[in-house]
Amino acid sequence: MSPKDNASPAHSPAPELDRKTRIKSILGGSAGNLVEWYDWYVYAAFTLYFAPKFFPSGNQTAELLSAAAVFAVGFLMRPIGAWIMGIYADRKGRKAGLTLSVTLMCIGSLIIAVTPAYETIGVMAPALLVFARLLQGLSVGGEYGASATYLSEMAGKSRRGFFSSFQYVTLIAGQLTALGVLLILQRLLTPEQLGEWGWRIPFFIGGLLAIFVFWVRRGLVETKSFDNAKGGDKPRSSGFALFKHYPKEAFTVLALTAGGTLAFYTYTTYLQKFLVNTSGFSKESASEITALALLIFMLIQPLAGALSDRVGRKPLMIGFGVMGVLFTYPIFSTLSTTTNPYVAFGLSLAGLIIVTGYTSINAVVKAEMFPAHIRALGVALPYALANTIFGGTAEWVALKFKLSGYETWFFWYVTIMIGLSLIIYIRMKETRDHSLIHED
Repeated sequence: MSPKDNASPAHSPAPELDRKTRIKSILGGSAGNLVEWYDWYVYAAFTLYFAPKFFPSGNQTAELLSAAAVFAVGFLMRPIGAWIMGIYADRKGRKAGLTLSVTLMCIGSLIIAVTPAYETIGVMAPALLVFARLLQGLSVGGEYGASATYLSEMAGKSRRGFFSSFQYVTLIAGQLTALGVLLILQRLLTPEQLGEWGWRIPFFIGGLLAIFVFWVRRGLVETKSFDNAKGGDKPRSSGFALFKHYPKEAFTVLALTAGGTLAFYTYTTYLQKFLVNTSGFSKESASEITALALLIFMLIQPLAGALSDRVGRKPLMIGFGVMGVLFTYPIFSTLSTTTNPYVAFGLSLAGLIIVTGYTSINAVVKAEMFPAHIRALGVALPYALANTIFGGTAEWVALKFKLSGYETWFFWYVTIMIGLSLIIYIRMKETRDHSLIHED
């Protein structure tokens, strides 16, 4: 009998969770996810200010390119983090994986907060920055799989799309909080003060919040799916077991993520810099446009997640794929020439609404493909590989094209990758109707 056929627990099931405990656990897991992603995105939000401190060159695009390369380097650790902590969460529990990931994120944030500038310690400054981002990449690599699995397993069958959408609600909220801190500091400090020392404040905030989240996550209850999966003769979670027994599912996750994650990072972390470096908006205006668009983007995630509970996951993903192919190039080519902040906001929001077809449900789609004994790893590792290749390099590729004088090529690159993922969306099963999450 194959592991796929042996998904039922070999012992008495865990007790049923009451509604109050279920919702409390979802909110608790979501709050921790918010802080994790705040720490991750603070780097992108404040790059315009700290890049000259670590990579002084006198050329803004070159400085941003160096900082974007470090952002991409952080993604190199995400598959390793997904592999290590995905296995850890499958073997020791989702709660244990979530607690470990936030600890690593805390250490990384505090290192960045206290690292002296290049002019003080020379090459050690960018070296420590890289080390901190590697730690944070390790953390985020494990965070996605553990949190997506935890929320999907806690949600309950009938509202799984709705509740699991909070994985991206809190992910976006983390980015939005980072932008909010940026907007506040832009009001309180001069540009010179922000560039000299003010950029360190958000990293200190992130480190302290991560300590609080560590305490919160230690109090979470374990999911019923994990408890029910204990025992039996199912193979232990491992990279070998994943690709031996579930190769189709693993490669499907990688392929469906590629276009979605590239689009997500293009419309979020890179968009702020695009508005400054290409469209010509001030740093403050670009931050305000991005923050407002992200706020609306965040609020519509549960609506789309709830819709998927009624109509299925595939229609939303196909909608993202079709509209992404049709409108990515027109949106960015128009953004590159507009000087009207209202037009820039409308176009930014339009792009994010399109991406919602992917972001709102991608966590539950992946979780529904795998049985509990290997679910955290199955969700995390292929996703992290796709993120490293496509999401983490989005800024670097975009800035490289711009520096070479071929910026519009990046628009076509994003369009093509969304199109390739669209093929997967059309061909894959409807995971809502073939879910392997058995916790009821």
